[in-house]
Amino acid sequence: MINNTLESIPFKYAQEAFGQRVVGVMIKPVGALCNLDCTYCYYLDKKDLYNGKITRMDIPLLENFTEQYIAANLKADEISFCWHGGEPLLAGLDFFKQAVSLQKKHNHGKQISNSLQTNGTLINQKWVDFFRENNFLVGVSIDGPSAMHDAFRRDKRGQGTFLRVLKGIEMMYKGGVQYNTLTTVNNVNQDHGREIYHFLKSIGSYHMQFLPVLEYVKSVIVPPGTTGSSRAPWSVSAEKYGQFLCDIFDVWVTGDVGVRFLPFFEAVLANYLGISPGICAWCETCGNNVVLEWKGDVFLCDHFVYPEYKIGNISEMSFSQMAASEKLFRFGLDKRNRLPRQCFHCPYYRLCYGECPKHRFLTTSDGQPGLNALCEGYKTFFTHTEPWFKKMAESMEKNGLQQ
Repeated sequence: MINNTLESIPFKYAQEAFGQRVVGVMIKPVGALCNLDCTYCYYLDKKDLYNGKITRMDIPLLENFTEQYIAANLKADEISFCWHGGEPLLAGLDFFKQAVSLQKKHNHGKQISNSLQTNGTLINQKWVDFFRENNFLVGVSIDGPSAMHDAFRRDKRGQGTFLRVLKGIEMMYKGGVQYNTLTTVNNVNQDHGREIYHFLKSIGSYHMQFLPVLEYVKSVIVPPGTTGSSRAPWSVSAEKYGQFLCDIFDVWVTGDVGVRFLPFFEAVLANYLGISPGICAWCETCGNNVVLEWKGDVFLCDHFVYPEYKIGNISEMSFSQMAASEKLFRFGLDKRNRLPRQCFHCPYYRLCYGECPKHRFLTTSDGQPGLNALCEGYKTFFTHTEPWFKKMAESMEKNGLQQ
């Protein structure tokens, strides 16, 4: 039995404490600014952290961060810059040209990569040329066919955005840009897993992410443990999300294994093999991906951008200090140590690890807080797919492919 105490430290996590941790950053060059007004967005409210006054990250701050970030991660084989929002394209093309130039200036001979998540509506030929020439991996948010996508993903005038997103994807496809798709699963599209999967294939997506929309609100979206909060009406149900994943798996496994790539499925297989899943939600601990806001503030996690989760500011504290801070270390450790006891007795614990702490809104039957609100859905998926994943893991171990 695992000792579930606040001082219990997994061996791999303890090893990191004695060396330089490799910590990634989600960079928000315009913070929560966005040209859309998606109903379920958990980030639009973050403008209130700065009294609604947000401007683009200035170049001196960008250079300061770039230099420190690269220097702090010299142990990594590749140093990744992940650009997010809000809508990062609002920072402008010149901003990103300068960002790439600064990466080259301070790269210490390291391999640098860039990924960017966008709503796709602002993509034009200039952006396409830039992405291709600088080898950006672009993630595009699209929630399925037009009726499903436009249910929540609307602009400031309340107009649907599906056709504009599709145009951006088509331009990237023709322009030779690497792109993947990110689809949120909500109360509108939760019954249409197979349809959405086939649709994404039809628009040329070979890498698909399916993220559950599960939020609790109290006038604004709030973190777990907030007294008086209630489940947002647009949230996916645990039962529906589990079935959604099963439906997609059943299509994928019959002909798309090794052709279409779904990070969640890859993470589950990795956990069967006992190797790193590469996604923090599916690791035993977290704390290796922080957020840099436009003004230089660094927060523990993209889903915990609240004052109490701020580590510091890049202009006042070095990135190396923040990456090695006890606050970040404890936050990552708490992912495991604050799970309720029943999770450690679950047969799927080492596949799930409690998933992301942002979803832990429920209490167990014996009154312990911290139960993931999607728990039953994940159990449905793990039960349904267990024979296949076990067979695949055994085959890979037999052939030495787990390395």
